[in-house]
Amino acid sequence: MNISAFTASLDSNQPPQAIGLPLQALWWDAKGNWEKAHECAQADEKDPPNQWVHAYLHRKEGDQSNAEYWYSRCGRQPSKARLEDEWREIVGELLND
Repeated sequence: MNISAFTASLDSNQPPQAIGLPLQALWWDAKGNWEKAHECAQADEKDPPNQWVHAYLHRKEGDQSNAEYWYSRCGRQPSKARLEDEWREIVGELLND
């Protein structure tokens, strides 16, 4: 799957089959369901991609200190990009696109 197919899947009611929790979280976030996205990100808090998504979600929520904690857990600097750009960056990296 590439980023175009992933974004096209947002027209569906459920995320695509066989994508991991971090991509599920980003899919739910793009659908406007922050709670479901956060639930996916919390499901495996030891996984660096989930930690990155978790950081992004708290940044989007406006909880900067919590976001910074999760950025540090995954070894990344806090993003200063627009939220939309960070979302695309994460999706692209997770899809290797």
